[in-house]
This record gives sequence, structure tokens and C-alpha cells, in this order.
Amino acid sequence: MLWPLPAHAQQGTKLLRIGILSPGPSQGPDGSRATLNALIEKLRDDGYSEGQHIVIDRRFAESSPERLRELAAELVARQVDVIVAISTTAARPARQATRLIPIVAFGMADPVEDELVESLARPGGNVTGTSFLGPELVAKRLQLIREAVPQPARVAVLWHPNAYGERTMTGMLKETERAAETLRLPLQMVAANSPDEIPAAFATMSQERASALCLFPSPMLFAQYPRIAEFAAAARLPAIFAAREGADVGGLMSYGANLPDLARQTAIYVEKILKGAKPAELPVQQPTKFELIVNLKAARALGLTLTRDFLLLCDEVIE
Repeated sequence: MLWPLPAHAQQGTKLLRIGILSPGPSQGPDGSRATLNALIEKLRDDGYSEGQHIVIDRRFAESSPERLRELAAELVARQVDVIVAISTTAARPARQATRLIPIVAFGMADPVEDELVESLARPGGNVTGTSFLGPELVAKRLQLIREAVPQPARVAVLWHPNAYGERTMTGMLKETERAAETLRLPLQMVAANSPDEIPAAFATMSQERASALCLFPSPMLFAQYPRIAEFAAAARLPAIFAAREGADVGGLMSYGANLPDLARQTAIYVEKILKGAKPAELPVQQPTKFELIVNLKAARALGLTLTRDFLLLCDEVIE
């Protein structure tokens, strides 16, 4: 009786409809669905039970930008009460499809540079949500891989050029170049525009004799973490991922925000909007903690010995 449900939902006159727009696959080992489950579990824990108080309309684009635009238009046509966009990749077509329906975006890279909000403090439109700090963490990941791998001859950077808006991607590239110059670290930028291009990307790394791997954040690459971890292990490349899910599936390590925690923060904003709050007045939330995860099994397979001092920096060590 004390659950914070909107009055019309309590009276049974209307089920609130939440549209989920994800760029990832609907099936298979994709960490984005675990993240989505964390968001839905938070809604349920706070009294929004699916089928009883809310209807969730899930749409997955299977890594297709064209399909993502179609699905965004479909959710708008269904007149959902709020759209939950999984990442900037989904938020941009959602905002192109509507300026009226509230959009709560999970894990945006740089919402200001991607022109999703006017400012983090006052979004000003129909988009708000959470950001995982994209460009700012690239330099830290390069520093960590340099500390973990003795004198890496060349670090390959696997990136998806169309993951986010042009200005955000340009910012990531500039941050990477500055960090590499400061660390005196030779880089090899290797692009993959789709899952089909990942094998060729690793072939290029082998040809250029890369000795370590750093991944840019990208929803498409995130969905391919299990494959990327396998390719990295086969090529004997110590790899640092942008989220812990990469270390969980066999990568050497990861550094970034905890995505299930970020999903739960996103769910709180969904609840606020279902109660009548306006996205324009809800500041974009940013993570306050970043976690370093190391997979010791992967380190042993690579013949890599991590120092005690380095392991003490870790938030979690996977044995």
C-alpha cells in the first residue's frame, strides 16, 4: 500500500507503457541485457511490476543503425509514456523520432557534445538519464595497460567510428593521442564498423605486431565482448575493456563505471518521469566511482605477472 505508484496506475485505469530501445542483440551472450535486467529489477523492487503496473515494450536493433531508427519510430507510434534508450547510440534516433515523449538514456558518452542535452545540469529538452564518462577515461585505460604490460611495443586501440556523434568521437581520439604522447606509447588505431569487421581488425593488429589492446567504449563492441576476448586470447594480446563485462568473459582487465549500478540510477529517473517529472529539469547523472577489475586466469594464460602494487589498486580480482 505504501509503494510509490502513480494514482492512475493504482486505480487500475491505465498501465504505464515503457519502451525499451536497445542497439544490441535480443539473444546471445550480451552484457547489455544483464544491465537492462538490473534496471527492470529496480523498477520492480520499487513497486512497478510488469503486467500489473507497467507494460514494457522491448525493441532490439541487432547492431543495425537502420533498424534502430525504425524501432524508435515504432515506439513513438505506440505512444509509450517514456522511452528508455540504452546508450547514446539508441538515444540519438529516439530523439530524432520525438521531441515530446520523455527519453531516459542509459550510459550516454557525452550527451552535450552529442547534442542530446543543452547542459548536464539542465538538459532543457525531452532527454535526460545517466552518463558513463566516455572520452575522459581513455587516458586512464592506456596508463593501466602500460603499467600492467612490461614495455608494450605497440598498443592497438579497437574503436567503432560511428559509436557516438562526430564531436564525441573526435574528443576520444584527441584524448587518446594526448595520452599516448604523454606516456610515450606507440599506438595503432584499428576500426571496426560492424561485428563482421572484428576478425579483420585482429588480423591487422597481428600484422602490425601489436603487443596490447585497449578498447574504446561502444555499444556494438560491448555486445561483442565474448568474441573480442576470444580473439585477444588467441592473439596473446593483453586487453583492457571499457566495462567489467570484458574481464568477466576472459579479458585481462577492465576500467570503468559499474553498469548495473548505473542502470539502477537510470531506473530512478524513469520512476520520476512516470510520476510527472520533466526530463528538462532532471540533471544528467554521472558515476562517482570507477572500478578496476583484473582477471588473473587470463593473466596466467598470457604468461603475465602482475605486481603486488598493481593488484592492490584493483577493486576486484577474478581468480
